[in-house]
Parts: sequence; structure tokens; C-alpha cells
Amino acid sequence: MNRLKIAITVDPEIPVPPIHYGGIERIVDMLVNGLLEKGHKVLLFANPASKVNTTLIAWRGKSSLSFTDTLINAAQLRNYLSRNNVDLIHSFSRQAYLLFLMRNAIPKIQSYSRHISPRSISLGNMLAGKSLTFTACSSYCAGTADFVGGRWRVIYNGVPLKLYDFNPCVKPDSPLVFLGRIEQIKGAHNAIEAALKSKEKLIIAGNLVDKEKELIYFENKIKPFCDNKKIKYIGPVDDSQKNELLRNAKALLFPIEWDEPFGMVMIESLACGTPVIAFRRGAVEEVIDDGVTGFTCDTVAQMCEAIRNINLIDRRKCRKKIEDSFSDSVIVSQYEQLYYELLRL
Repeated sequence: MNRLKIAITVDPEIPVPPIHYGGIERIVDMLVNGLLEKGHKVLLFANPASKVNTTLIAWRGKSSLSFTDTLINAAQLRNYLSRNNVDLIHSFSRQAYLLFLMRNAIPKIQSYSRHISPRSISLGNMLAGKSLTFTACSSYCAGTADFVGGRWRVIYNGVPLKLYDFNPCVKPDSPLVFLGRIEQIKGAHNAIEAALKSKEKLIIAGNLVDKEKELIYFENKIKPFCDNKKIKYIGPVDDSQKNELLRNAKALLFPIEWDEPFGMVMIESLACGTPVIAFRRGAVEEVIDDGVTGFTCDTVAQMCEAIRNINLIDRRKCRKKIEDSFSDSVIVSQYEQLYYELLRL
């Protein structure tokens, strides 16, 4: 197969790979490493603290929310690529970074793992035409942009299997785990309620959100229940700590209160063999096979019932699901195939 030269972009705030929070940055790290292993050349535009085994171009603008920094980075991308030819541009960053390249015929991919802006899609379609293709991390995510149009492909997020150790069996007194940002929509309070009603231990891991509303949420709905006996909050975890936490858990609780476009922690948990009990919102049913790799539910009461039945889940099937559908090799190959299709190779 042809060896390609690909420019990949990601927002400037978080390094690749991230230390703690950073789902998109983890996907980019996985993709870069996978493409390099296949013999492709990659230019990565990212945070200057990124540590990758390829050419890193550090963004000059530091904030993706700053209009000035966005223009700086869009100009930087255009100027660099005017001097260094690539076969294709793959953006995981703000679509605005492609602004000065929209009318260029070079194939461009804009990947979405978060809320999709209809205005951005419409603008991209108008400026770039057929040179711009969109990918979404789930059918749910793509479906939120159905009415806007454009060329879409669903490619799920994936995980590097080598980072997650499969554990076929855990002790009966193993804890439940909640892993995610500590904010209302992620549902840590629902996990606490389910654990208390089920008389199970719960470990909560994740970073606090530095917003007044979410800090009040933590102080009122999370902290009072964390007695370090039944309910424990341990703060953010790195990849090694996450692997240890998930592989030794009875189940991961994912009681979200919003329509999550994907939910990386679900596939990280399954990679360890740990089943997931999740509220049936967003892309959850695309990831979890109800009764096979975990349970989907709508209420805390149903979550408690699922906890009681968690021993019915074969942890080997959880790992197999990731190997077959969400592993790094599967997802990188899907992106590679899309590149070849767009380049007609």
C-alpha cells in the first residue's frame, strides 16, 4: 500500500498524550502511533509539551477559545503546509484552524468527538465542498448533524490494547468504580446512590471542574458521602493508575445525565474485562451490548438491579468486544482506509 504523509491537528490546550484528562488527545496519540507503525509519515500540530515519536509542530496560539489565537494557529498551519507538502490533513482540532485551507483541493478530514456545531458544518461545506469529509465518533454523534448535510463517516474511538491488562476474575468484595470529570452531567452522585443502595464499595476517580457550579456540586453531592470506607474519592488518575483501578473493579458505573457522544471510559473498562453499567443515553447502546458486556438502564433503581446481576457477565466477552470493534489496530485501519478512499488509492 502507498505510504502517506499526513498532517494531524489537535487543540493546543492539552499535550499528546495527556497525563490525566484528555480523551481526544488519547485518540490522536493512538492514531499517530498506529500510522507510524504502518510506515506513514505524520506531522502533528499540538501542544508544545507533547511527547510523540514524530515531527511535532507546536501551536503558537495557546487557547482554542481565543479568536486571536485561532487566527494565529490557522495561519501557522497554512504557512507550514505551503512549505511542506502533505497528502491529507486530518483535524481533531477546531475546524476554524482549517479556515485558510478550505478552498485548497487537498483532502481534509474534520473529526468530531464532541458536540457538533451545525454552523461550522454548513460553513465547511460551503467553503471546502468535496475536499472536506467529516467523521463522528458514533452514529449518535453523526445523527445530530443529519440535517446539515456534508459527507460523513462513523469511526468509533479506540484504545491501545497494550495499555489495559485483562483481568478474567475479581474478588467478590471488589469495588465498583466511577471514572470521569466530577460534574453534574457525568453523574457521580447517581453512582454514589446506586452503590449505597446496593451496599457496595465505590471508588470515584476524576478531576474536579474549576467552575463555581461544579465545585458547589462536589461539595454538596459528592464530598459528604466520601468516608474513605464505603465511598472513596481518589482524584485524577494517570493511565497506569486507571488500568489498575479498572481491571480490579467489579463494574464501571456510567450514570450520565447528558447525551454523551461516545464515552472513552466505557471501552477502557471493557478492555480490562470489566463490565459497564450505563444509563441509556447518547452513544451508550452502540458501545455496550446489554446483558453481554454490561447492562444499560434508565434509573438508579435499574442500576442497582444490574449491580446484583453483574456476575452474569463474562469478562472475557468484554475484552473480546474491544479486540473486535474498538482496538487501536481496528480503528487505525479504518482511518487508513478512509485516507486511501479520499485519495483514490
